[in-house]
Amino acid sequence: MSSNGVHIQVSGIDLIRDENGAWRVLEDNVRVPSGVSYVISNRRVMAQTLPELFTAMRVRPVGDYPQKLLNALRAAAPAGVEDPVAVVLTPGVYNSAYFEHALLARLMGVELVEGRDLFCSGGRVYMRTTAGPSRVDVIYKRVDDEFIDPLQFRADSMLGSPGLMMAARLGNVTIANAVGNGVADDKLVYTYLPDLIRYYLSEEPILPNVDTWRLEDPGALEEVLDRLDELVVKPVDGSGGKGLVVGPDATRAELDTLAAQLRADPRGWIAQPVVQLSTIPTLVDDGMRPRHADLRPFAVNDGNEVWVLPGGLTRVAMPEGQLVVNSSQGGGSKDTWVVGHEPLRTAYHDVPSLVEDQATVTEAITIVRAEDIERDLERRRKLKLKQDQASATVPRREQPQQQQQQDGEELPQAETGQIRISERLDEGSAPC
Repeated sequence: MSSNGVHIQVSGIDLIRDENGAWRVLEDNVRVPSGVSYVISNRRVMAQTLPELFTAMRVRPVGDYPQKLLNALRAAAPAGVEDPVAVVLTPGVYNSAYFEHALLARLMGVELVEGRDLFCSGGRVYMRTTAGPSRVDVIYKRVDDEFIDPLQFRADSMLGSPGLMMAARLGNVTIANAVGNGVADDKLVYTYLPDLIRYYLSEEPILPNVDTWRLEDPGALEEVLDRLDELVVKPVDGSGGKGLVVGPDATRAELDTLAAQLRADPRGWIAQPVVQLSTIPTLVDDGMRPRHADLRPFAVNDGNEVWVLPGGLTRVAMPEGQLVVNSSQGGGSKDTWVVGHEPLRTAYHDVPSLVEDQATVTEAITIVRAEDIERDLERRRKLKLKQDQASATVPRREQPQQQQQQDGEELPQAETGQIRISERLDEGSAPC
């Protein structure tokens, strides 16, 4: 546990609107919630493309997220540490969310490390650096629990570092989110959350859950087996849409296999009715078409307050009629706006400042500034003039070979991309 008593520094709760327009909680993600990199990247692109809409509609920015997360991580540092060092622990470049790990580390200004970059000595965690070992106080864990420490969990894991859990038990390092949070991600525990809210908070849940069958309840298994082709069945420990079976879309062989699994392990599964998620207009190959979507807002807890990101990740199922919106299953994402009442801090005509205000400064997605466009246009004019002069002085039969040499010398590939951007902006989207 962290020194400030927070187990969940960041959470992502999946919300849907059903066929009646009512909001419902689909599932909780408090183990390793992901997707905020899409929120930041989508916002940067949209703010640069449609700056006038952001100022006119006073869209609230999402650029505070990295600093809020960093503040929450530092607040969770072990007691007595005045200037805590935080790192982002990633499984490595082959992980599907590696882009997010790298982006968050860069935006928070902390080191991105793999398990092999860390080692434990004397009950403390250190990071290997070119200047020697550096103590680590907070680890933002983007590795599943069972891989984080081969001495405590999976002995064959190469993604964690031996001794991390011992250092955490001694109170010398904080792991965020806390190891063991997966119990709250469990889809069977999800069915008890409304009762837990009533019991511990003496409140009624603001948003209802999706109706769910617990297959270990008397009569539930028989009812679900009888209606298997009408329901959605999920493994209680599944994530990312893995193991999910949509009854109406399943074949008879798949349903027979699923029925055998349910009989063998009823406690390992839940069943829900097929909820027709609300749809939003989406640009696909054949134009604008309705596609099913859900919303994942993110909340950050620093021990003093819970801050909710004014936006969120809207996930879209791209195939027509598809209800599974997970990116691992081919889903897409959209920028999500929360319209505010206060004027934006940026000037109306200052597009770069607007982009930086709406998202966060990073070199991962560059901002095309007016001076960059002018510089590229001037380079293009000089290049064309030089080519025209060369064409006028070189004999006709030598022109193709000479032109090829000039293209190779004067117009490298990276520069070509910049000029193409400039041409497009110069033709139809001049800076505001």
